[in-house]
Amino acid sequence: MFSQKATSCALKCISRRGFATIAQCSGAPSTFILHRTPWSPPIAKRAKGIYIEREDGVTMIDAVGGAAVTSIGHGHPTVLRAMKEQLDKICCTYNMQLSNEPAEALARHLVEGSNGAFELCGLVSGGSEAMEGSIKAAKQYFYEKGDHKRVNFIGRDLSFHGNTVSMLSLAVQPGRRAPYEGMLDKTHFHHVSPAYATRYSFRGETEVQYVERLRHELEQKFLELGPETIVAFAAETVTGTTTGVVPPPKGYFKAMKSVCDKYGALFILDEVMCGMGRMGSTHTWQTYGDSVAPDIQAVAKGLGGGYAPIGAVLLSSRVARGLRGDGTGFWKHGHTYQALPIACAAALAVQKVIASENLLVNCRTQGAYLGELLTERLRGPFALAAPVTFDVRGGGCFWGVEFDMDRQPNFGMRVQQRAFDRGMVIMGFPGERGGHVMLAPPYNVTRAEVEQIVNLLRDSVEDVVLFFLRMVTLYVFVP
Repeated sequence: MFSQKATSCALKCISRRGFATIAQCSGAPSTFILHRTPWSPPIAKRAKGIYIEREDGVTMIDAVGGAAVTSIGHGHPTVLRAMKEQLDKICCTYNMQLSNEPAEALARHLVEGSNGAFELCGLVSGGSEAMEGSIKAAKQYFYEKGDHKRVNFIGRDLSFHGNTVSMLSLAVQPGRRAPYEGMLDKTHFHHVSPAYATRYSFRGETEVQYVERLRHELEQKFLELGPETIVAFAAETVTGTTTGVVPPPKGYFKAMKSVCDKYGALFILDEVMCGMGRMGSTHTWQTYGDSVAPDIQAVAKGLGGGYAPIGAVLLSSRVARGLRGDGTGFWKHGHTYQALPIACAAALAVQKVIASENLLVNCRTQGAYLGELLTERLRGPFALAAPVTFDVRGGGCFWGVEFDMDRQPNFGMRVQQRAFDRGMVIMGFPGERGGHVMLAPPYNVTRAEVEQIVNLLRDSVEDVVLFFLRMVTLYVFVP
């Protein structure tokens, strides 16, 4: 049925990646796109709410919002109307020449809705650029002050901040860094341990002791590099793809910021994936970060909700006044599609829908139910998946399930593929002990949709468990 070449390709994909099928690897290339996968993904034709219809007629439930992007689902009429109205006015302005109404309105909305945490907003075209713009704004802040010794940034191991070369340098996600190791900047980007208590706290160590150990480690890194050389410490408020929705231990960010404040460095939070309502509050640090506001914050995915590529850099009064009051008065960072009118109109409409439909409350309510069902059906006493499910964690519409499967680093990716075969889109990732999967449904997800998602995930995990059990049986009993 399949050519020898196609079969060989699939087997390599399965052994290396854990999620490819023979059908996906068969035949000649069917696309002129340089895809990010070793196969050509199915083509999506249309979408509405939480459902996506493929060109081949298959309808799938999107349980992860693409990449935790679609905050209010697909095809919301209010957003579509706002975008169409903007198209009739103006689609593009270059923001070094002209500003535009939706950009000004969106920036005002973000600043005025921050309860004083932020004073200025820089609008960019996506998450990687938002983090790139954040570290450049931090460096510019000290440059404007005449403090030219500050050239070092501290990030964390097992982190992700974007796919530019500098963001790959700031973060540590081995799979994404591997092809570029020789060109990454290891002179100005340094790392400390992740805040990942379930894997890295010592036996018998309390949460308070664990946080103090990480605080001490960060301070020692400052002292090792020279406190006067540190620009900023940067971290995801709640981690995304690399470790799979790991919230920080209580008191962690208060401790980290205390080190930054002690030595005059800036504190940067990356909320590209976890922010803008994803975990039940506009800013995730309000509920998962000890309510410690950052000096600079990056947001993106939930901002535009998938209707247009957009991100933002939010600046505290300290940084804003350093740039606008004491410095040149402008941001030395820019790209062609910054503050694009159509993107800003879409993002502003998305944020108004979240407010008018009270979606943060629904996000918290359905998110609690989602976490309850995941725990019951994957870790409960009668769950077939319980022996391989190491942890269920998250909040709001952002949840991760981590596996513990000896010598099967691609277990999470196999679960992703099985869910896809069953008609559900999730995100799966490899890991030393089995990897993890992530769920990020839209904030307007219903109770019935939550149940459908959890049932499909449970069935997919059990399918993979049974597959391995059959393999073990064959190995033991077949001569």
